[in-house]
Amino acid sequence: MKRLLLTFGILLCFTVTLSLAQQSTGVTAQAVGQANLRASDTIDSELVGEITIGINYPVIGRSQFFPWLLLGDPNTLEPKGWVYNTLVTVNGNVNVVPFSDMNINQVVPTPLPLGTPITNQNQVQPNVIASPTVLSVTATPTISAFAVTGVATGEINIRYGPGVEYPRVGVAYAGDRYEVTGYHTQFPWVRIRFDGVPNNQAWIAQDLLAIEGNVFTTQAITQARLALPPLSPTPSVISASGIAGQDTVPLSTGFQVLGNTLWNIVLDNQFDPETSRFGALFVLDLQTGEALTFGDDFAFSGTSINKISILASLYETLDTPPSVEQATDIANTMICSENVATNRLLSTIGGGNQYDGAEAVTGFLNELGLNRSFLTAPYTTIGTPEPPPRPILLPETTANQEKANPDLSNQLTVSEIGSLLANVYQCAYTDSGALIDTFENRIEPRECRQMLHVMSNNTVDALLKAGVPADTRVAHKHGWIADTHSNAAVFFTPGGDYVISAIMYQPEWLNFQESLPVIAELSRQVYNYYNPDNPQPIVRDGFIPEANTCNYAGDPLVGDLMQAIWDD
Repeated sequence: MKRLLLTFGILLCFTVTLSLAQQSTGVTAQAVGQANLRASDTIDSELVGEITIGINYPVIGRSQFFPWLLLGDPNTLEPKGWVYNTLVTVNGNVNVVPFSDMNINQVVPTPLPLGTPITNQNQVQPNVIASPTVLSVTATPTISAFAVTGVATGEINIRYGPGVEYPRVGVAYAGDRYEVTGYHTQFPWVRIRFDGVPNNQAWIAQDLLAIEGNVFTTQAITQARLALPPLSPTPSVISASGIAGQDTVPLSTGFQVLGNTLWNIVLDNQFDPETSRFGALFVLDLQTGEALTFGDDFAFSGTSINKISILASLYETLDTPPSVEQATDIANTMICSENVATNRLLSTIGGGNQYDGAEAVTGFLNELGLNRSFLTAPYTTIGTPEPPPRPILLPETTANQEKANPDLSNQLTVSEIGSLLANVYQCAYTDSGALIDTFENRIEPRECRQMLHVMSNNTVDALLKAGVPADTRVAHKHGWIADTHSNAAVFFTPGGDYVISAIMYQPEWLNFQESLPVIAELSRQVYNYYNPDNPQPIVRDGFIPEANTCNYAGDPLVGDLMQAIWDD
C-alpha cells in the first residue's frame, strides 16, 4: 500500500512538472554579474529583487517595444521581474518568447473576518508593499472564503475576456471584492468569478485590483484568444416618452433606430449610466408627438436650463406685457444667463420675495404634471443673499437624486425640461397643450412665441446648435456647472420641428472638450434624420461668447418682448 501511494505521489509530481514545462519557452537568461529585477519594463518602475550569476532563469515574456525580458521562477515559472537584456546572457531564441506587458505586484494578503461577503463596498484595502526587496511573498494565514481575491481600487470595467476589445459585462466600484480564479500568462489580466454571464467568469485588468493572496496559485490561461459562449443580447435602454399630460405615442421603427444610434454615440464617448460618468437625452417630434429618452430616471442639477421654467412661470404671472426693466431682465436671464437678473424675475413671480418666487415656480411645474423638477432657492450671486422667509424643505421625487449629485435646490430630469419646451411650442403655434389647458386665460400664444423668440436670440453657438447649419433657428437655453453640462432646445428645420434636451455628467469636473462635441454630434444625427436630403456633414466649430460682454439693456430685443401683439 505504501509503495502504491509513493508511486501515485511521483506520478502527480511528474504531471504538474510536465504541465509547467508545456508553458516554458525553452529560453533562459543568466545575469552577467548582478542585475536588478523591476516590476515592469522601465527603469523607473519599482525594484522587486535581483539576480546573480550562476542561475538560469526561464524567459517567460518580452516587451514588445523595449529591450526588457520577463523572468520566471526556475521551478514554477511564476513571474519574478523584468530585467534589461544587456544585463543578462540569453540562451535560446528570444523571438519565440511571447510579448507581455505584465506588471509584477507584490501584495501581502489581509485577513478577512469570518463570514465576510465576497463583495463589500466598505472593505478595508489590503496593505501593498511599496518597495519590496525580496522575490518571494510570505503567505499570511487568512480566514477567507476564497484563496485569492481582488479588491477594486476604483471604478473599473469588468469584461468578458482579457482585453478592452471584449464586451463589458459589468462595472466594479472601489471596495468591491471578487474571487480570482485565474490569470493570463501573456496579458496583465485576471479572471474572476462573476454571475450574470454564461460561464460565470469575467476578467479585470490586474493593475486595477489589489490582490489578496498569490494570484499565481490560480489557473494559468495561455490562449491568446478565448472561445467564449455568446452573451445574451443587451436589452434596449431607449424608452418611449412624451409630453407630460398627453398620451405616449409608440415609437416608429425609424425613430427607434435613431435612438439606438444616439445611445451608441453616448456609449462610444464613455458616458455610460453603468458608470459614474454618464449622459441623458430626450428627443421629441413636434409633428407626431413620438419621443424617446434614456437616462430619464436620474435627477440632474437644473443649472441655468431651469431658467426656462422661470420664464414660463413669469409669463403665467404677468397680466400685461413686460416692462422695459422686466424685458431687459428676461433677455439677460435667457441669453446672458445672468443670475442677478434671474433673481429679480423670481422676485416678481414671488410678489417681492425671491424664495417665494422659487416656490411658485415649483408649484407651476407641478400643475403641469412635472413633478420631478423643482426650484427652492434663488440663484447664487455675489454679495449677501436674501434670507429665506421660512425653512426650506427639499422635495423628494421619484427620480434618482444621488447618482448625478444634483443641486439640492435646483433639479430636473431630461424629459421634463424637454416636455416643458414642447408645451411652449404647442402654446405658441397651435394654441393648445398643457400651458393653455392648465393656465386658461393666464398665458397666451403671444407670450409663448416671445419665449421662443428670446431663446432664438441665444448667442451661444455651441452644444446642440453646433450640430445643425448655422442659419437654423434654434430656440435654446444652455447651462453648466463644474460637473454637469446641459442644453435644451426647440429646432425649426425644413424637414420638421423637434425638441432635444441633453445632459452630460462627470463627478467633480467635466471637461468641455469631452462634452460639447458629444452633445453637438447627437444634435447633428437628429437633424440629419429629419433632413436626409440636405444633411449636415460635420459638427461646426461653434463658439461661446464672453459672459462679461453680454448685456441687453437698450437692445431692440427688449422692445420685441414688450409688444402686446407679437407674431414671430
